[in-house]
Amino acid sequence: MSKRIGLAAIAVAVPAALVFAGVGIGQASEHTPPWADTRPHHSAHKAVAATNLDDPAKKEIAMKLVSSAENSSLDWRAQFKYIEDIGDGRGYTAGIIGFCSGTGDMLDLVEYYTQQKPGNVLAKYLPALRDVNGSDSHDGLDPNFTKDWKKAADKAFRDAQEHERDRVYFNPAVKQGKDDGLGALGQFIYYDAIVMHGPGDSKDSFGGIRETALSKAEPPAQGGNETTYLNAFLDARKKAMQTEEAHSDTSRVDTEQRKFLNEKNFDLAPPLKWQVYGDPYEIS
Repeated sequence: MSKRIGLAAIAVAVPAALVFAGVGIGQASEHTPPWADTRPHHSAHKAVAATNLDDPAKKEIAMKLVSSAENSSLDWRAQFKYIEDIGDGRGYTAGIIGFCSGTGDMLDLVEYYTQQKPGNVLAKYLPALRDVNGSDSHDGLDPNFTKDWKKAADKAFRDAQEHERDRVYFNPAVKQGKDDGLGALGQFIYYDAIVMHGPGDSKDSFGGIRETALSKAEPPAQGGNETTYLNAFLDARKKAMQTEEAHSDTSRVDTEQRKFLNEKNFDLAPPLKWQVYGDPYEIS
């Protein structure tokens, strides 16, 4: 499973703010993220998307696209029980979006799960998750954490994973995409970037990537061309990926997102054909 790069504290959801050695995951907040552009935009400049990414059918496509890069599979629902240390310095990576023990989002997830289902099998690991937050340590988690994670995959835990995915990553990405006047493709490009890089405002987080793009081109909401702006964003995204060896393969940009952009498929409409890490995928 490919893991996100330079987050500021688990992207959109990490109430326990965290920034760790440039690999942070965006801080969680129910409020406006620090990178959100709150400036008013003239409605006449906004692009009208036929269907936004939060449409259920489009959201399903987005989940499959991310899973193809994160899990080498379109079956994103099969990842609720997934957990391993992939050696990227973020501790354990697990679940449908790659929650990490070292970046805060896994802690937030287990805290939320415990609120919904007190006494669950993972609740006893909360002290250890707080202790290892910001490191790659397994202290207090081994030897049974991975076994218990898989045991925990009941409906309440699945619902908790989807809740945190939406709160921390999906909803903020879609909102910012809409605010920037982007269609479903642009909203997805934002979402995939937040998943990997986190929503913080450092240079290699989503906020920093977006700021770099804004310095090169205007988004549709500011009267700019959608293709030009998204190419600028993907250029900045590639540079951010290349700062970390674990993400030096930029095919999810080159042979997936850029391919859809070159096809001018702004509505992210099927059929979709793409490659990630050389593997072909299709949604008909």
